[in-house]
Amino acid sequence: MGADKVAVMARIVVIGSGMGAMAAAARLAVAGHRVVVYERGRTHGGGVGRFARDGFRFDTGPGLLHLPAVYRDLFVKTGKQTLEQSVELIQVDPASRHLFADGTDVRLPNASRAGVLQALDGAFGAGAGERWSDLVNRAREVWDATRRPLLEEPLRADWRVLGRDPYPAAPVRRGRLGGLFGRGGADGPPTLAGVARRELKDPRAVALLESHAPAHGLDPRSAPAAATVLPYIEQTFGTWYVRGGMRALADALHERCRQRKVEFHFDAEVTGIVEKDGRAAGVELADGTVAEADAVVSGIDPALLPPLLGGQAPWRKGDVRPEPAAGGGTPGRLTVFLALRGARPEDTAHRTVVHAPDREAELVAVFGDGSGLREPCPHPTVTVLRPDDPTVRPDEEHEAVTLTAVVAPHGPVDWTDGAAAERDAQRLITAAEAAIPGLRDRMLWHEVRTPADTGAETGARGGAVPGPVLAGADGAFLRPANVTRLPGLYLAGGWAHPGGGLAHAGMSGALVAGLIVEGEDWRGSQ
Repeated sequence: MGADKVAVMARIVVIGSGMGAMAAAARLAVAGHRVVVYERGRTHGGGVGRFARDGFRFDTGPGLLHLPAVYRDLFVKTGKQTLEQSVELIQVDPASRHLFADGTDVRLPNASRAGVLQALDGAFGAGAGERWSDLVNRAREVWDATRRPLLEEPLRADWRVLGRDPYPAAPVRRGRLGGLFGRGGADGPPTLAGVARRELKDPRAVALLESHAPAHGLDPRSAPAAATVLPYIEQTFGTWYVRGGMRALADALHERCRQRKVEFHFDAEVTGIVEKDGRAAGVELADGTVAEADAVVSGIDPALLPPLLGGQAPWRKGDVRPEPAAGGGTPGRLTVFLALRGARPEDTAHRTVVHAPDREAELVAVFGDGSGLREPCPHPTVTVLRPDDPTVRPDEEHEAVTLTAVVAPHGPVDWTDGAAAERDAQRLITAAEAAIPGLRDRMLWHEVRTPADTGAETGARGGAVPGPVLAGADGAFLRPANVTRLPGLYLAGGWAHPGGGLAHAGMSGALVAGLIVEGEDWRGSQ
């Protein structure tokens, strides 16, 4: 057996059962491998969890799906039932509603460029839609240049070429990858915030664009202009909801793995990776059991791997390194689950974003002011999710609502302080009253979930939520490669290439499966 390719009918151990890990497991099982998953928690799905109480059900992770083609491909290639036959996939329309402090209320239609242009002109004034459309055109250049190297291929050894910002200056320069990545500027690489202010003008349009960054765990003041690809993806490929919540997607993927004879062990913590003859040869469990393997796929944060490797780092010299340990800059989520009496009104938007009146104060609260100072934001941006889904509420006379705000991770802020967490939760509820009139009068109860809770349940450092990879910023927004310095050890999931988010996690599973089946010189499906 070669060092870069796993033999047919090999035994493969997967650490963790997050979406990226399960995506890899299903694909590897179809390829003929015996796959065994060891999960330290009690259930599958990683950050895609569920909270249930009194007939109400809530997603504890992402509430919406973008780029559903990733999971369509996964289900087509791992079994007879398609994604749509496995879950009920619903296109959300409008894609989002946005409320601003000055009273502006705009609804953006799903996957309709002309509709978005018209909506922005109506809300922000003539010309606003055209400026947004021009920006999205430039974001498409980013998408075309980066789609393969960032999403569909393993991270290249010369990954530093991706550190040059692909966002094209006007007039748009067309060409192949090298030409677009070579652009610089007299004032240095552009940021998302800089592009927003320069190209959109209206402060509400600026807030609209910048809001896509914190939603993915990114600071718009430092995120490269390539982050414009995030609203491009949403606007072009649509926003989708799974009936029963995103947890239903995790359940369907788990069932697909079981159908392919993937073996799951829960409450089974991996405490070491076994090395033999210079390659990964299995794992050691907390109870002392050793599970031998021909290859190991790690679905956990790569920064947590050195203790499992006898103190050795899994990455090679010159590789992209993971972010610093807990206390770093990757934010988490403060979530409030609301059980409401009364029916969901007709014409209610599935997703409403209530924008903070002072965005700069919010960014300092979440990401710091450069000195490490983080002060609570009295009026945060709050995303309100109100699914029209009878399976998540006890009956038609009640409504299940989820409020989410991006916050600093556990470490800079003590999210185990229940009183402080409750005070911040009340701020979210107050902000959400703009979207749900009479909210407090309808409340039966609320449940608060902090980054500390996320960290305890998923193992994520500081309860942080990984963002997707981006080109630019000298590679600061890339993730460690799927291959490691140790032959036979591979990385999947949101903390590895190509980063976080449901779609990106699914892509990481496809990349890892391709590398194991085809060998480490594999460059992705054509």
